[in-house]
Amino acid sequence: MDVKDLNKRIKTLEEQLIQALEEVESQHDLQQVKSRYLGKKAEISQLMRHMKDIPDDDKPAFGKAVNEGKQRFTELIEAKREEIRKAEVERKLRAERIDLTLDAPDFTPGSVHILNQIVEEIEDLFIGMGYRVKEGPEIETDEYNFEKLNIPKDHPARDMQDTLYIDDEHLLRTHTSPVQVRTMLEYGGEKPVKIICPGKVYRRDDDDATHSHQFYQIEGLVVDETTTMSDLKGTLLKVARAMFGEDREIRLRPSYFPFTEPSVEVDVTCANCDGAGCSVCKHSGYIEILGAGMVNNAVLKSSGYDPKRYQGFAFGLGIERIAMLRYGIEDIRHFYVNDLRFNRQFR
Repeated sequence: MDVKDLNKRIKTLEEQLIQALEEVESQHDLQQVKSRYLGKKAEISQLMRHMKDIPDDDKPAFGKAVNEGKQRFTELIEAKREEIRKAEVERKLRAERIDLTLDAPDFTPGSVHILNQIVEEIEDLFIGMGYRVKEGPEIETDEYNFEKLNIPKDHPARDMQDTLYIDDEHLLRTHTSPVQVRTMLEYGGEKPVKIICPGKVYRRDDDDATHSHQFYQIEGLVVDETTTMSDLKGTLLKVARAMFGEDREIRLRPSYFPFTEPSVEVDVTCANCDGAGCSVCKHSGYIEILGAGMVNNAVLKSSGYDPKRYQGFAFGLGIERIAMLRYGIEDIRHFYVNDLRFNRQFR
């Protein structure tokens, strides 16, 4: 085969390729055509085998003709590929076209969860009274969760039925009191403390209408040289009225906590009967809302404060309990099942 015959054959193949491309409608079909005309077994690729039979003077022209033919074939195929791509984009745009005359879908706005709302409300209240908000780790050590809070080894709170242990030294905190200890140690026993500590806490408990293995707690701590029990009562009265109404009153009942001495349980007048007595408050006129007391000297000392110079008070309240009393919610599990019918009530 001489160069003249070669050009005629390449021209014929090119015409056949153009005709084949006119029938192609998809990228898959195009790939088949490409393999037929440019693959290793394609005729134009096999033409190079005749190179050995071509006179040396004609070999450059022969090789050039084959390569230029391959180049034209490639350009034709790629042009077809771009044509198919554009057609596919057009089809997709037509299929996905938005009808601007249709009504827009309804969008339901979300809101802050009721528990977070109450946490933020309490934080704002205490920040307004000069408190700082402090946080700490939820995985705690036995030392911070128990030892430094004057909770001895044989105290019931250490029982495996109450505490979720990770190993012998680490556990999921059972209260946010470790944050108070960490703050006192951070201050080095040399400056006053006035903080609240919001966060999740964990107990080994069976979930039911009034108990949960996980719940929110806010604890407060004030330590200085002049704090008294009357300061504690005034603070808790302000909290009770902010949460339940300006006409609420509180009472303090003697109690026991290892980290406070003296310790008290704090009750608020029942909002259902205004303290007259009803089934909600078991005819006592009061409902328990939190525990509190003056910081135990042993806790002050273990946290670096001289109990002869400093004294203070601490309190802790459960956010779920506040929400349940405030809104008449009878089952604590409602806060955690993400039922939109429940959540939307508190937008």
